[in-house]
Amino acid sequence: MGRSVSIGGLAVLALGMGVFGPGQKSFEVRAQQKTETMEVKIDNFTFGPGTLTVPVGTTVTWTNKDDIPHTVVSADDSKTFKSKVLDTDEKFSFTFSKAGTYPYFCSIHPKMTGKVVVQ
Repeated sequence: MGRSVSIGGLAVLALGMGVFGPGQKSFEVRAQQKTETMEVKIDNFTFGPGTLTVPVGTTVTWTNKDDIPHTVVSADDSKTFKSKVLDTDEKFSFTFSKAGTYPYFCSIHPKMTGKVVVQ
């Protein structure tokens, strides 16, 4: 027990020196940027909401609530984002890291369209 106390004391001493020692900035506490998550529901052959406006860094999750399969594919460039075929209750997520307007559609039902506006 005496040994574990001395090791614990050394850890506290080392931590204290790291936080309070001159020029030690590696232990500063920095606020982490909160990542937002927004949801789009796929239901009755529609994306809801049809247009979603979000800040840069937001993750959008599409959930298929329909009885039939759907996809989520970027209309400008399918390489931007493209889901697999989503069955009922399956989800697809994409994080928007750049500002812009991102139209998308269902490749199985091309009349189904939506848009994410990233500011």
